[in-house]
Amino acid sequence: MLQFTLDDGTGTDRTILSGIHAFYEPEELVGKTLIAITNLPPRKMMGIESCGMLLSAVNNLKDSEDEELHLLMVDNHIPAGAKLY
Repeated sequence: MLQFTLDDGTGTDRTILSGIHAFYEPEELVGKTLIAITNLPPRKMMGIESCGMLLSAVNNLKDSEDEELHLLMVDNHIPAGAKLY
């Protein structure tokens, strides 16, 4: 599990826990702008309240049973809290 502090533009940081550690190292994600769903009710995971979910896509590797995970990332010029419609 990786624990993120999300700036959603409201001035209140949100904690999000995500099981993406098998695919990403924390250092790879520092400073990145990710897409997250934040209108979910908080859910305790490992004793920590998670207040959202990162969006990702899974790709099955050709000629293998392995998968790769791709987090949805956007340009860093898109401000925190920007809405997607």
